[in-house]
Amino acid sequence: MATEAFTIRAETNIVHMLDNLAGSLDRSRNYLVNQAIKEYLEAHAWQVEKITKGIAAADRGELVDHDDVVREMEDLIEQKAKGRA
Repeated sequence: MATEAFTIRAETNIVHMLDNLAGSLDRSRNYLVNQAIKEYLEAHAWQVEKITKGIAAADRGELVDHDDVVREMEDLIEQKAKGRA
């Protein structure tokens, strides 16, 4: 896989923590930073997908009335309070 270099500025304590972890795991700073970025992007990819789908649905006019949502949420809360949810 092709790579590209870029620079970041990090707080000194974060750099020290990174260096300590890299030493403990016998891994490079570069490896750990790449793993952290990859995991962060994977963990947040669902948000981008949901936002994109939501915008597309709104553009198609597929919206739910606010009062309907409030009513449904109130019903769910009431059911939960009664132990039926």
